[in-house]
Amino acid sequence: MSITSFLEYIDNLVWNVPLIVLILGTGILLTCRLKVIQMRRLILAAKYMFSNEEGAAGEISSFGAFCTAMAATIGTGNIVGVATAILAGGPGALFWMVVAAFFGMATKYSEGVLAIKYRKIDANGATLGGPFYYIEGGLGQKWKWLAKMFALFGMTASIGGTGTFTQVNGIATAVKGFVDPHDQYLVNLFGTEVSLAIVGTAIVIAFLVALVVLGGIKRIATVTSIIVPFMAVAYFFICLAIIIYNIDKLPAALKHIVESAFGIRAMTGGALGAMLVAMQKGISRGIFSNEAGLGTAPIAAASAQTHTAVRQGLISMTGTFIDTIIVCTMTGTTLIITGATERGLEGANVTGFAFGEGLPWSHSVGAFVLMLALSFFAFTTIIGWDFYGEKCLQYLSGNNMKAVKVYRWLYVLAVLIGPFFTISAVWTIADICNGLMAIPNLIGILFLSGVVVKETKDYFNSDRYRLSVQKHKK
Repeated sequence: MSITSFLEYIDNLVWNVPLIVLILGTGILLTCRLKVIQMRRLILAAKYMFSNEEGAAGEISSFGAFCTAMAATIGTGNIVGVATAILAGGPGALFWMVVAAFFGMATKYSEGVLAIKYRKIDANGATLGGPFYYIEGGLGQKWKWLAKMFALFGMTASIGGTGTFTQVNGIATAVKGFVDPHDQYLVNLFGTEVSLAIVGTAIVIAFLVALVVLGGIKRIATVTSIIVPFMAVAYFFICLAIIIYNIDKLPAALKHIVESAFGIRAMTGGALGAMLVAMQKGISRGIFSNEAGLGTAPIAAASAQTHTAVRQGLISMTGTFIDTIIVCTMTGTTLIITGATERGLEGANVTGFAFGEGLPWSHSVGAFVLMLALSFFAFTTIIGWDFYGEKCLQYLSGNNMKAVKVYRWLYVLAVLIGPFFTISAVWTIADICNGLMAIPNLIGILFLSGVVVKETKDYFNSDRYRLSVQKHKK
């Protein structure tokens, strides 16, 4: 059995029906217990997102924590991940991605609430929080093994999967597609001919990542607070322009998405088999993109300067809405209406074709726009995931900062070598790591769902909430 076949076997073993049921089931349960909070409180959550609390404990502002989390979520998953999901699971994967995201908003809200409630602040004012702390603090010492399991899988995903390889691989592919699409400039690297564009990209990105991650959480928050809002808005309007320009194809595309989601047009394997594949790819790529249930976003949320857990939970919830229900939906619709997924391409090249074909400009302009978008998206994801990995290592090592410093350099090294792995291998590894991370986190959330419900009720019945409503009405 080849390495690729082995990875695919493990991937299918992890992302089987039980994990899909666990993810969707947790989101549905929380949605019901919290009375569809993702719809009732979305506007309030948006208001909280842009207003900071004064005198609150924490390392960075609520908006900074939100941007750090969004930096890690809005990345290659929104561009390359959506493409690979549709290629593997059909257009219906996009439907299940959005369904999972809707229920995932309740999960992400719960993660934010638990992150603040069970976080710890050391003597230096540094915050320690995330699934390992709410599993240990909420469920007790006898569950510490589950918390350590999450931390181990989280560190692995950060340095060897979602945080590095997939992101820098996506950037390098986009740069090569624009600078050297026909492999004209090659260098011999360890006996293999490699595009000079890929080598140069690896060196530049690794250098830039080193400048940021060696500065710690405050520098990460500063960089992401500037880049994330700009890149998300710009990318949204580019996709919107493509959809409007091809508006005549939109009804057929939407019909195709729904039919594919339920296996109606399946030719082989039966409707049920096609539907399960669409669900598997849609949900796995969805959780890769928005991280609802993955357990990473609460690590950033725990650093927020806030007095109340519910407030940060609401802010965290908006991340899933923006990332998947808006950005991923725009990407997927763009790919389908332009026929990009039917051209035999893979990775960033699929979205590159859509950008080149979708508007009345040359393919080189489309490739350039994609290269910029993917570079910004993936770069911020890389630095956001470094923060996650560091916190996981701090928990495992008993807050050993020497180990963290070594980890940062290893992280930069992983970024440097990431572009030289195959696209299929890096995405399969990322899927496996994400699935393994999600299991202990979702178990913890399910057992602590009663705590989330109580915190929510107490907050919306409190004077603090009434005062915040009066403040936002002014």
